[in-house]
Amino acid sequence: MITTILFDLDGTLLPIDTEEFTKKYFMEVSIKLRDYFTPEEVVKNIWDSTMYMINNIDSNKTNEEAFFEDFYERVNHRAEILNPIFNDFYERDFNNIRKISTKNKHMINSVALLKEKGYNLVVATNPLFPERAILHRIEWAGLNKEDFIFISCLEKMHYCKPRLEFYEEVLDIIKKQPQHCMMVGNDIEEDMIAKNLGMKTYLIEDYVIGEAKEDLVIDHRGSYEDFYKFVEALD
Repeated sequence: MITTILFDLDGTLLPIDTEEFTKKYFMEVSIKLRDYFTPEEVVKNIWDSTMYMINNIDSNKTNEEAFFEDFYERVNHRAEILNPIFNDFYERDFNNIRKISTKNKHMINSVALLKEKGYNLVVATNPLFPERAILHRIEWAGLNKEDFIFISCLEKMHYCKPRLEFYEEVLDIIKKQPQHCMMVGNDIEEDMIAKNLGMKTYLIEDYVIGEAKEDLVIDHRGSYEDFYKFVEALD
């Protein structure tokens, strides 16, 4: 019996184009760091350290620790100088990206109905960003952090998608078994891989990323509106 629904964020709960988001993000963070780096240096350093973090398999390092460990080996500026700038960026400037996102009534209504029916809800977004940035995006989607029993983020997680360890860590934190969970997402590689742990899966196709392989089993798929109808039919 499914008791817990895990949601991806970008392209799932939050209607947004990933490529457009990435472009806007790097533009905004480059403006913030213009006194220290060229735009090209910002993109290269942040992207390279992000890849280092994604490939990290040291369970003793949070994603935040892995990212900044690599980042400060690449740059000639101290953490004492740049960390407050990063913090201020995610608190204030990050919200400038909001204009390229929208809200979807079907997802807002789905979350409300699932809560009404007694399901546990989780934001299982790829934890590449600090909690403040993720809370901003939940707000952009027309939702509240109180809607969810857990929200993955840079500071709390030790793995990234598409590693199964990411999902195992989420399940361990929320104390749930995979057979009682469903993963809802728009990325075929990063989200539907949860099936390999025994979770049910639902692919949101409005902002779908990737192509399904022949041997990949997806339990359910459809548009935002289809998902709401699916939620309506749940016990």
